This record gives sequence, structure tokens and C-alpha cells, in this order.
Amino acid sequence: MTDRDYLWCAVNLMLDREEELSRLCPACRAEAEEGRCPVCGAAAADTAGNPAFDMDRFRTLGGEGT
Repeated sequence: MTDRDYLWCAVNLMLDREEELSRLCPACRAEAEEGRCPVCGAAAADTAGNPAFDMDRFRTLGGEGT
């Protein structure tokens, strides 16, 4: 794909999302526009860091450069 094709896809994805949001009532639209955790669905402001990240597993697998 060319840069132009990628841009066309990105713009159309944005337009599709805006069209979906325009169908919602104001309360539901506000909730849909909030940032959400992709794992648990909680509001992003309610989560500290990444709730799906397991530090113990990270250390066990040698993720600290060891």
C-alpha cells in the first residue's frame, strides 16, 4: 500500500467512528469517548498503570535486562 492508501484508510476509520458516535445520546456518547482500559474496561483515570501487567512474571522471565 502507498502512503496515500494508508491515509485514506485512517481518515475513513475516523469518519466511521464519528458516524457511530453521532447515533448515541449525549450521555452514552460521553461515556463512549472516555478512555477505557482494553483489559478490564475501567475508566482510564481509575486505573494506575497497566492492570494487566504482571511485574512478578516480568521479573521471572528476565525482563529487567538480566
